[in-house]
Amino acid sequence: MPSRVLIAGLFHETHTFLDGRTRLGDFAERFGDELWSAEHDGSPLAGALEIARDRAWEVVPVIDLRATPGPIVADEVVDRFWTQLVAAIDREESRGLDGVYLVLHGAMVSESLRDVEGEILARLRERLGSDVPVCGILDLHGNCTARIAENSHGFVAYRQNPHADACAAARDGALLLDRLMRFGERPTTVWERVPVMWPPTGTGTAFEPMRQLEKLARAIEEAHSEILAVNVFAGFSFADTPDTGVSFTAVTLGEPRYARAELDELVEYAVSHRDLGNIVEESLARVLDRIQAGTVQTPPATNSGGKPVGPIVLAEPADNIGGGAPGDGTDLLRALIERRIENAAVAINDPQAVAGLADCRTGERMTLEIGGRGSRLGGDSLRLDLEFISRTSGRFQLEDPHSHLASMCGKEFDMGPSAVVRHGGVRILLTSRKTPPFDLGQWRSQGIEPEQLAVIGVKAAVAHRRAYDPIASAHFTVATRGPCSSDLTTFPYRHLRRPIYPLD
Repeated sequence: MPSRVLIAGLFHETHTFLDGRTRLGDFAERFGDELWSAEHDGSPLAGALEIARDRAWEVVPVIDLRATPGPIVADEVVDRFWTQLVAAIDREESRGLDGVYLVLHGAMVSESLRDVEGEILARLRERLGSDVPVCGILDLHGNCTARIAENSHGFVAYRQNPHADACAAARDGALLLDRLMRFGERPTTVWERVPVMWPPTGTGTAFEPMRQLEKLARAIEEAHSEILAVNVFAGFSFADTPDTGVSFTAVTLGEPRYARAELDELVEYAVSHRDLGNIVEESLARVLDRIQAGTVQTPPATNSGGKPVGPIVLAEPADNIGGGAPGDGTDLLRALIERRIENAAVAINDPQAVAGLADCRTGERMTLEIGGRGSRLGGDSLRLDLEFISRTSGRFQLEDPHSHLASMCGKEFDMGPSAVVRHGGVRILLTSRKTPPFDLGQWRSQGIEPEQLAVIGVKAAVAHRRAYDPIASAHFTVATRGPCSSDLTTFPYRHLRRPIYPLD
């Protein structure tokens, strides 16, 4: 008989220091058989569905809710998810379920719950008992908790940041569930928290300390057949919860104390190399001084593939859209204009500005207020004399099916109505919907070839690098105002378990 598996998703990375709420209307919703529309789109849900078809599961698709990172989630979102889940479990009671697969993030916070995923899993354990295996996928930036570990059988986390392997990791989680259903195994998840917290800028897996931590995790899996998965959680430092920070889990069929002993090596490395992950930004003024003086070290005229060298990338993590920031900070744009930097481009999320351009024609000039509306931490708006260039629907196809953006939304993204304007030597892409800058298709869909720019501003911390590093002549992480600063000592934590580095 085929295994009967309930599949559902609830995905949000919550920045608890932002004003406002992420409400139900901010989430993309799919119900029942609509979940199958994610097949082949490169998302984690697509990875689970691929294994479901391959292993001939009888799928019970329930609900998938996902939203761009943002402020605390309204309780109505969790209520909608749980109500749909309970209704599906009740409907299937006569036939029973062999397993549950969940697509979760791991750093979701609601108005009433500081550990949404742990609460959902605890409710499921109470409802289904411990015999029905519950597995799934978690983000590398999850703030994993003891409750998540205790109430699940086998979650797998992304192993790469940028998350090029999100779909592949989801397949691994589904294969783990398939194994547990076939052989009746019920592993234990061991959890270890580390008193260390890193900003997103310090969590890239191409750099230390995450590179070595992932290497150690894979070595443990290879050396111990009874340890089915070892997960490295870099954490999401903009969530004010007791367990925010670095943690590790091991899914084991063996004696838990032996798996815990293996995790001790990862804990020791994370603590002893904690300074490597505490990466803060460079001065924007000093970087621009170097650019204007021509002292930025760049590669030869062509890269190893024979392609022309592209732009200098200026990443501003403080306005990191992928971390929940509004993406409408103007510090970098203002500096480029004041310095008269030529052939530059910046994207600003500002639906009000886009609406103000609704009747403009190509070449028309107007004065417009841009940005500075989304966060009291992000600085002021900027009033500019602009030339209107173009407008589009804002929809684009991802060029990279394994991009970080695909892990969030699949192969397509909708920026909402969008427009391109120009002030001096700077082109400004205005969007109506926050768009994490993780795929170059964003620019090309607007008639801008990113490789041909001299300077490009990117509102991100690390996840953009898979797309931008191959075309960049140089890369700088610069300090601007915004709610996602890498200086974690500036945030008013109240719930975080102390002591913890770098606060203490």
